[in-house]
Amino acid sequence: MSDHLVSGLEPPYYTVVFTSVRTEDDHAYARTARRMEELVREVPGFLGYESARTPGGIGITVGYFRDEEAIAAWRASAEHQDAMRRGRADWYERYSVHVGRVERSHGFERG
Repeated sequence: MSDHLVSGLEPPYYTVVFTSVRTEDDHAYARTARRMEELVREVPGFLGYESARTPGGIGITVGYFRDEEAIAAWRASAEHQDAMRRGRADWYERYSVHVGRVERSHGFERG
């Protein structure tokens, strides 16, 4: 999980929201998740991500990308494709992916 908020991005940019419910199978999940974090950082146009999981097991990860080409590059990565297949086979009961274009963005940070 990320322990920071992504801020200061100049719109327009894109978000990929991945919401999931995990299975009980954790075999190699953490290692693969760390590798995916390393790999996505290499994608030109990747801007950052935020991630959280509820005690009840719902996980939400929001990836920020400069443009649709960056999202397509991430989706086309062979290692990412392998991880997606493994996720469907072993790690997720269900998930959804939502892609959106951000037109406006603002935030707040206490002093």
